[in-house]
This record gives sequence, structure tokens and C-alpha cells, in this order.
Amino acid sequence: MPAWLETSITIITLIIMLFGLFGLIMPVFPGLVIIWLAALGFGIISGFGTAGWGIFIAITILMLIGNISDGLLMAKKALEHGAAKISLVLAGLVSIVVSLFFSPLAGLIAAPTTLYLSEKNQGHTPEEAKKITKGLMVGWGWAFVLRFIIGIMMIILWVIWA
Repeated sequence: MPAWLETSITIITLIIMLFGLFGLIMPVFPGLVIIWLAALGFGIISGFGTAGWGIFIAITILMLIGNISDGLLMAKKALEHGAAKISLVLAGLVSIVVSLFFSPLAGLIAAPTTLYLSEKNQGHTPEEAKKITKGLMVGWGWAFVLRFIIGIMMIILWVIWA
């Protein structure tokens, strides 16, 4: 492969990975998956090699850990504050649907609003519902920090590989 093409592939892969990393600001944006797909595409185009396979497996494991722990952190914080599991499921579903039909920003507003309304419907006072919703938001903050750190680790591993 000519050097200019190899350099172009590397730069494009890095740009896609950075797009995925900074997209993590939106909780419904699959930034870690985008970083993983960029690494996969790089491996398919440039070849994996022995070291590449090992690094790609590590990137895959990090992506899975980040995506699983993301939802767990948000739910854990809301549950610690007294959220009903059905309210969390409902808030998640509404967030996904609203994000698909309107925008990710609308999904960000829909999830806590749905949680708050569902918790009030479950019999909580407005203050209790606010406390539960705040727990979800704190969980979102910690989930973002975790996903961002994992995203950086994935990119660093890819840089070592590239």
C-alpha cells in the first residue's frame, strides 16, 4: 500500500475515533462502538497482524465494559435514590424513541422527565421524584466520565497498534 494511502487511512481512522470520543457527551450516542468500528475498519484495511489482533481484542473488551457499565452506573445511582425499576425501563425506552424520532438532545430531556413523571405516578412526592431524577443525572455524569476514559484508552491502544 502506498505511503500516502496508509497515512490517509490512519488520519481518517483517528478523525472517526475522535468523533466517537467527543460524541460520548450525548448518553444515547454510541461513541465507544464508533471507536471500535473505526479500529475494526483499520484492521480490515491495513491488516491486523499478531499484535493488531491482541490490541483489537483489548479494544473490544474495553468497548463492552464501557457500554455495559454505562447503563449500570445510571441505573444504580437512580436506584440508590429510590427509583422503581419500571420507571428506569420506561425512561430508557422513551429516551431511545425520542432520540430516534427527534434528536439526541430531545432524548436527553425525555429520559429524566419521564423518570420524574413516572416516579410521581408511583406515589412519590415531587421532592422525592426530584431526588430520584437527580440520582439518574449524577449517574449519567459518572457514566460519561467512565466512557470518556475508556474511549481514550481505546484510542491510545489503537495508536500503539497503528
